Amino acid sequence: MSTVYTDPPRTSQEVVAGYAELGVATVHEAQGRTGLMLPYMRPIYTGAHAVGTAVTVSLAPADNWMLHVVVEQCRAGDIVVAASTSFCDAGYFGELIATSLQARGVRGLILEGGCRDVAALTRMGFPVWSRAISCQGTVKGTLGSINVPLVCAGQLVQPGDLIVADDDGVAVVGRQHAETVLAASRARDDKEQAVRVRLAAGELGLDIYGMRDPLARKGLIYKPYAE
Repeated sequence: MSTVYTDPPRTSQEVVAGYAELGVATVHEAQGRTGLMLPYMRPIYTGAHAVGTAVTVSLAPADNWMLHVVVEQCRAGDIVVAASTSFCDAGYFGELIATSLQARGVRGLILEGGCRDVAALTRMGFPVWSRAISCQGTVKGTLGSINVPLVCAGQLVQPGDLIVADDDGVAVVGRQHAETVLAASRARDDKEQAVRVRLAAGELGLDIYGMRDPLARKGLIYKPYAE
């Protein structure tokens, strides 16, 4: 049965705000290299970054009706996560729905399908991560569901989960684990910053990470080059 579930619990905005300066790679590594959507999910413009709470949308193939329905269920700070029930790369989403979502404070869209109006969306600063860019039209004739568990690009997304997206891809953090993962992500970010300073000063990763002995044990040898 097609259903719109209203007002699901969301990751707290305080926790969401903590992820604002963190990248997808850091978050993905910090939660044990899990939660990463498949790499075909790409931002429509370079430099896009979004952090927010998931509102999920199950779509029929080549039918964007439910993307109009979902607008009413969105709050400021949300990110819409949408996927069709079978493969389709038609252009589900463009400038007009984005205008409506942006007016409600939605921070972006994750769409396992096609996106169009890319130039207009870029000018608006409304980020979309999609499987394809396509101006192939869609119809409005088949119902879907909103705020249901959804598999998008290989990852299970529950309503209210945390979404982090940037040039490197899209990561999903379960709502119940978002605070723990935030602490681990911050610790990893601090550690990488310390390493960055040492690398910038000329130290080698071989020495910082203690790689020389393990490489030697594996049989790596160095010899002077000879003609």
